[in-house]
Amino acid sequence: MNLFEIFLKGGPLMWAILFFSVVGLAIIIDRFLVLRKAKINLPAFMVRLRGYIKNKDMSGAASFCMQEKSPIANMVRKGLKKFGLGHARVKEAIENAGRQEIVKLEKGLSILATIAGVAPLIGFLGTVTGMIQAFMTIEDLAGAANPSDLAGGIWEALTTTAFGLIVGIPAFAFYNYFLNSVKRFVADMETVANDVVDTMQDASGEHIDFDDEVELDI
Repeated sequence: MNLFEIFLKGGPLMWAILFFSVVGLAIIIDRFLVLRKAKINLPAFMVRLRGYIKNKDMSGAASFCMQEKSPIANMVRKGLKKFGLGHARVKEAIENAGRQEIVKLEKGLSILATIAGVAPLIGFLGTVTGMIQAFMTIEDLAGAANPSDLAGGIWEALTTTAFGLIVGIPAFAFYNYFLNSVKRFVADMETVANDVVDTMQDASGEHIDFDDEVELDI
């Protein structure tokens, strides 16, 4: 008996598990590609960016950020556009842009978390319904059922649990991996944002105290 035949014997709930597995795989591949493109050489990026800002070449800094095409660069670029409006507006623009970039990085993670929880539960539901059918068979046979009468139905019921766990466990692992990756990006974004605000303040010769550092919600 091949895997496809085993899948078919698991019952209709197996198709729901298959659907969740396809959706989960698509999200995992998409997040891998997005997070891979989002990575930059942060020290080198900051050295060049500081140079532009200290020379008050905001157009050059903005062009440099556009070339990088990363969440951090996008966040900084939107802050640079507010340079002439004061540091408070720069800080506000960076915070807002940072939150938008975080939303993009987290896209699909809630669905992946749902799949990690729901797929095993669907598997358990299939097992429960299968066991109910097995006991109904015992009732129909007036208690005279032998092990061979029940074994097939029981292993078919347990198949849904196995497939549900096969889908749910990797989904949960990848969800935690991506969530930790996003948290590292948030930490880098906060560091860059505060560094940019301080560098702009030094470049303009103004000294404005902020009550709080730039903080991005996750």
